[in-house]
Amino acid sequence: MTGRTESPPRAPGGAGHPDRVWPCDGPLVLGVRHHGPGSARAVLAALDAAEPGAVLIEGPPEADALLPLAADAGMVPPVALLAHAVDDPGRAAFWPFAGFSPEWVALRWALAHDAAVRFIDLPAAHTLAADPSWGDEADAAPGAEPLPRADPIGALAEAAGYDDPERWWEDVVEHRTGPGGTGSPGGTGSAGGTGSAGGTGSAGGTGSTGGTGSAGPAGRVLAPFAAVGEAMAALRERYGHGGRPRDLVREAHMRIRLRAARREFGDEVAVVCGAWHVPALTAPSTAAADRALLKGLPRVRTEVTWVPWTHRRLARRGAPPGPGSAGGYGAGVEAPGWYAHLFDAPDRPVERWITRAAGLLRDEDRMVSSAHVIEAVRLARTLAALRDRPLAGLGETTDAIRAVMCDGSDVALALVHDRLTIGDVLGEVPDAAPAVPMQRDLARLQRSLRLRPEPSERELELDLRKDNDAARSRLLHRLRLLGVGWGRPEAGRGSTGTFRETWRLRWEPELHVRVAEAGVWGTTVLSAATAKAESEAASATALADVTALAERCLLAGLPAALPVVMRAVADRAALDADAGRLAEALPALARSLRYGDVRATDTAALGEVATGLAERVCVALPPVCAGLDADAAARMRDRLDGVHRAIALLPQAAGLGGRWADALRGIVRRDTVPGLIRGRSARLLLDDGRLEEEAAARLMGLALSPGTPPSDAAAWIEGFLGGASGGGMLLVHDERLRGLVDAWLTSVPAGAFTAVLPLLRRTFSAYEAGVRRTLGELIRTGRAASGPVGEGAGAPGFGAGLDERRADAVLPVLRLILEGERV
Repeated sequence: MTGRTESPPRAPGGAGHPDRVWPCDGPLVLGVRHHGPGSARAVLAALDAAEPGAVLIEGPPEADALLPLAADAGMVPPVALLAHAVDDPGRAAFWPFAGFSPEWVALRWALAHDAAVRFIDLPAAHTLAADPSWGDEADAAPGAEPLPRADPIGALAEAAGYDDPERWWEDVVEHRTGPGGTGSPGGTGSAGGTGSAGGTGSAGGTGSTGGTGSAGPAGRVLAPFAAVGEAMAALRERYGHGGRPRDLVREAHMRIRLRAARREFGDEVAVVCGAWHVPALTAPSTAAADRALLKGLPRVRTEVTWVPWTHRRLARRGAPPGPGSAGGYGAGVEAPGWYAHLFDAPDRPVERWITRAAGLLRDEDRMVSSAHVIEAVRLARTLAALRDRPLAGLGETTDAIRAVMCDGSDVALALVHDRLTIGDVLGEVPDAAPAVPMQRDLARLQRSLRLRPEPSERELELDLRKDNDAARSRLLHRLRLLGVGWGRPEAGRGSTGTFRETWRLRWEPELHVRVAEAGVWGTTVLSAATAKAESEAASATALADVTALAERCLLAGLPAALPVVMRAVADRAALDADAGRLAEALPALARSLRYGDVRATDTAALGEVATGLAERVCVALPPVCAGLDADAAARMRDRLDGVHRAIALLPQAAGLGGRWADALRGIVRRDTVPGLIRGRSARLLLDDGRLEEEAAARLMGLALSPGTPPSDAAAWIEGFLGGASGGGMLLVHDERLRGLVDAWLTSVPAGAFTAVLPLLRRTFSAYEAGVRRTLGELIRTGRAASGPVGEGAGAPGFGAGLDERRADAVLPVLRLILEGERV
């Protein structure tokens, strides 16, 4: 049987009237550009004119049983079909549909007119089983360069004298008006977006098979499909498969499905596919040859469902399906919000678009009036005329908005691009759609916690003293442990307490794949997170990894997993003799105890392990601080800071604090320890009140003495005053230390100063601008002398005595402030 054999008798039924005439000599093949509003309008007009009994659409056949859900009131595009391998959920692929996608329009038309509807592309079982790179290059002889990929749109645009394929497509297809046109009254415009299901390349255009039949309204509607179909046939003669050998296999399966539909429905079948495939579906071929192309293809067990999609995700190009990737449909629609507007606008789309942009800018407190809208519309039309375009498109409207409403600023224009041209639209899927058990549990938790998935990024502040916020925190931490990155924690603002958390949330469609992957650990979020934590505890080899896991278990509220993790912590700690690794592991345990308090978690066993670990660190850490190079010393400095903060959080902080202070004193006195570590140890002792200011000044004097190499002295200063330790304010208020540093700096030889300058610059550049300015002013006015502060000199670092005149000038302002407080 060939693709052009005589049709069998037509099957009864179908969507049309008994007396209508089928407009083609065979099946009607409607070649489209995926996600093109003009193509979508043309497909809708063609289906209304032809009224086929069956509609075949480019997509995975495994989803045929899910197609009736597209008519559900709860199904709101953009949505996508998600197919994943049952035994490897990370091997997945998406097939998205927007409201302006020709395939979606055809699907909804078929369901509304009781026509049969089926998918005909290569099954996802084969697509997901194949190597990700299969079909990405053209066939070539061994050692030869692969053939370049064909660009059908580019070739047709070049033949028409256009240097921009997108502009040609807009002018020829999207801007068509009148009978048989694809545009809306008043014109439409579009830009960007070529992708295709499973990778059909740019595959733009329209086409028909078997000719358009008779003249009349149906002939005019189908004429554009026939014209672009002929153009694609010419391109296929020149380029063959166009550098996509995978397409040959896909097209063989499409022909097999088309033959089966013709046996059932006769010729009254409409096919909606990428225009690149039209010649392959209409050219003569045999069923035996097609089956031979499909023979031996690998396959995996798959599951398919509907998932919500976003306009922002439509704007990205997808990866090919394969191990560890969620690929499939690489849409690459550069302006999905604009496309949706073109498809939905009943008339005057340019005027309506510019009005929407004006409303958005007004909401952002920009001065945009009705006169701006009128002038922008005029400018867009003028630009279209100057550029010899039939109607204003996205480029003209964007230029007009930039010039008239944004005063030429790309900053304000970026807001229009992000909110309107792309848009934060998230589709919806009805509850009847199949889903893995954990996805259903997650949806239930999202509803009960009033934590709605949203495509736009937003900040979420949680108060863990409130039950609902605490439950939200546990859910987000459990999902992070499972690799579902819906939210990421950030440093909170305005509070240093442990009862507050700040999260950044954004729901991406790919997270449905991550949820499916996580479903191998359990049927609920809680059980899956518990099982994964226990597995990670058993497989972890580094002590720091296990202690970090203990912290995550407390944050996620996994009491069943905590005993397993704690046994792993105790086992690793008992066997690990490396002081550096012990020091790295301690902070996570201390934080866990702190979080356990605010989350009302029993952490007694954790406290015992942490205390024993801290005692070992106090004994083992000082000896390993000697003989380190610069990089190792910097890492050890960070470990000292972490251990110092951790010990203050432990239940036995008072007793451990003394032992830790003794360890720091031992480090300070060791000449073999790098200056960076000795300086930091001295500073930690000073901050804890275990080192007198005079003793600190004496240590600094010794470190900065002439006998100390300048590089070592600079390292000591970096340890004592650098980083986020507040060393700048210490210099502001302690005139003795400031004088020592100033005297040392002025005594460093010129050659040595060049060598220590980078380290000094790093030390002082970390200070806040106000601190640096104050230090400079103090040095300029001569307030850097060392030694005891004289009587009457005032507070260290400030002027002597009180300037009564300047103080009196403050009193009126102070009185206003105090009176306002009383009111």
